[in-house]
Amino acid sequence: MRVEVFLYILVMAAVTYLIRMLPLTLIRRKITNRTLRSFLYYVPYATLSAMTFPAILTATGSAISAALGFAAALILAFRGKSLLTVAIIASATVLVCELILPYLPL
Repeated sequence: MRVEVFLYILVMAAVTYLIRMLPLTLIRRKITNRTLRSFLYYVPYATLSAMTFPAILTATGSAISAALGFAAALILAFRGKSLLTVAIIASATVLVCELILPYLPL
């Protein structure tokens, strides 16, 4: 391998480490600003949604099955079902849709 590849990996590791380490070392006190605390509370949810939603729409053979699986997952999640139940039923919904869609006149 070329030396450049190792240099790229080293720089990437340093940047990733700094992003994780700097807040821990620079912020020693509890954050009391209500707005900042509220913002930081929702960051993981927004990040997870931004990464997951595009994958949901492109992971299946058709947009119809993706939308139906997503709708099933949303309904079950809002009803308070467990993550495993939501994942299994949403996947089963997509599977059934993928099996039925070729036979429907669209």
